Amino acid sequence: MSKNNINKVSLAGLVIALGIIYGDIGTSPLYVLKAILNHDLIPSGRFPELIVGGISCIIWTLTLQTTIKYVVLTLRADNRGEGGIFSLYALVRRQKKWLVVPAMIGGAALLADGIITPPVTVTSAIEGLELIPAFAGITREVIVLIVMSIICVLFFMQQFGTYNIGKLFGPIMLGWFIMMAILGGSHLMDNLGVLRAFNPYYAIRLLIDYPGGFWLLGAVFLCTTGAEALYSDLGHCGRKNIYVTWCFVKLCLILNYLGQGAWLLAQYKNGTLDLGRNPFFAVMPDSFRLVGILIATAAAVIASQALISGSFTLISEALRLNLWPKMKIKYPSEEKGQVYIPGVNTLLWIGCLAIVLHFQESSKMEAAYGLAITLCMISTSILFANYLIGKRVKKIWVALYLLVYLVIELSFLGANLNKFPHGGYVAIIVGGILFGVMYVWFRSRKIKNRYVEFVRLEHYVPMIQELSNDKTIPMYSTHLVYMTSANNPKEIEHKIIYSILNRKPKRADIYWFVHVDIVDDPYTTEFVVEHIIPNDIIRVEFRLGFRVEQKIQLMMKRVVEELYANKEVNITSRYESLERNNISGDFQFVVLEKFLSNDNELPFFEKLIMRYYFWLKKISLGEEKGFGLDSSYVQVEKFPLIVSATRSLHLRRVYPEGES
Repeated sequence: MSKNNINKVSLAGLVIALGIIYGDIGTSPLYVLKAILNHDLIPSGRFPELIVGGISCIIWTLTLQTTIKYVVLTLRADNRGEGGIFSLYALVRRQKKWLVVPAMIGGAALLADGIITPPVTVTSAIEGLELIPAFAGITREVIVLIVMSIICVLFFMQQFGTYNIGKLFGPIMLGWFIMMAILGGSHLMDNLGVLRAFNPYYAIRLLIDYPGGFWLLGAVFLCTTGAEALYSDLGHCGRKNIYVTWCFVKLCLILNYLGQGAWLLAQYKNGTLDLGRNPFFAVMPDSFRLVGILIATAAAVIASQALISGSFTLISEALRLNLWPKMKIKYPSEEKGQVYIPGVNTLLWIGCLAIVLHFQESSKMEAAYGLAITLCMISTSILFANYLIGKRVKKIWVALYLLVYLVIELSFLGANLNKFPHGGYVAIIVGGILFGVMYVWFRSRKIKNRYVEFVRLEHYVPMIQELSNDKTIPMYSTHLVYMTSANNPKEIEHKIIYSILNRKPKRADIYWFVHVDIVDDPYTTEFVVEHIIPNDIIRVEFRLGFRVEQKIQLMMKRVVEELYANKEVNITSRYESLERNNISGDFQFVVLEKFLSNDNELPFFEKLIMRYYFWLKKISLGEEKGFGLDSSYVQVEKFPLIVSATRSLHLRRVYPEGES
């Protein structure tokens, strides 16, 4: 997305923003106040203080965390119109090497959130059926079955893309927010005392003065869990569209929270309060409740879809940044940003079903919800502070930003840790596993790079030329293409030279060395050609953005066509009979695949890292498919990876008797 588009406001953009961005944060009224009511650390005689103080916490969390931090500040950190924690990391990764750690923590936490969001939102919506007399006898097993069926259909539909269905998301979410505003506004007159919640005094008093008040933040935090997804979807809608729609969305959310609070205060005053009822559905007129539940279910599905699509985008970015094993990526439509990763879809689907089966009730799922995403928000704060430093913002403002938001987010984290024994451990375990995959993939690459041997290409050019002209050796291919990781164009991996000259001499007319450089810009597609020996040895460097699919074979075809048109290379076969008929030569790609040699002596921790890495590599996509190469044009050669050779081997020769 260009800078012009990111700052452009349009009616279509506003409606799309409502459908894509606000699913998670927009469905939070389904369960936030219900979670606060389940908080049993406030004495029952102080119920009005709990409601007013709790809603005050919600209003000021939406203001400080969502509005100021994300909408006003973080959205400015766009990477050519793209947002999200990996886009932000791409902007700052050259400043400090350790910034990859908060990026991985944030990415893993966001993925864990993507596993928990669909179960909690869909279950909260379906549980509204319990308030309809016709469904009064509905059992927990039936609710779980309905939720699992919806989730199964949702994940099954991912393979077909969501572009056409997505057109309906905006109007449905517009209806959802209008419904919430009307329902909340219609109950404000039940008890106008709820308007005191705009005064932050009641939030502070609840957190400080009442025993257990601080732990209430764990429930309050659920109102802003979708803020990170809001930033991640920047590229789909544009900053100005988010600015405008957030004003409308925040108004609708606050009206609904206030309406629920006013209704609860009135019920408490009249002595008819039933804490077992979800106030979101309780405020609905009886005749409208079934329709309201259907709309809530549709909104919950949209919220789930937004997190699933966001997870696909997140993993595709992690792949390009070498933070995740290679996986098969599909593009179900021509629409920009439409990505489908079957492996991730299966992982999320199994995770969501496991969450539903394990917890079964939304109130229990809420205990697992929120803990992981606080880590993601802390990570974003750290990365954004470094972004501000890179923009030469005065250090006093950077320090103030860190002070304010680390205090807020560490407070939320501390309160959410209270959820750990009640289900929060699930989020931490899931996030920890995902972080482990990222860390192992990243760390193993660093270990390998320590021992990759690069040699000066110029030393071997004469030998390669001599091999190319040696007709006593059978021709291997007219054009021989190697993928190289050497950043310096004057260097090459020793194993490539070994493959050409030693393993099985590979005679070719032209040798191509192809290097892929992943740049910080999301959509860069550039290439540089260096003729080391004209028409004999050529190096091609592709500079690709971290959101660009690496279709190297198609890209090479485009490069060769341009070079041929400019008469920079002769692609005609040099076999005499074929050359006379002007027939093009063949292309053969050689991919060098590494395996862990037994001749290694590594520290225990690094040995574990490398073993886990090769296990991940075994179950992930092969190198050739990862680079978009057709297997019929690829020769895979296996090379032992000796990252740390055994220091000494004690071996003594013994002679047979009679020999000296």
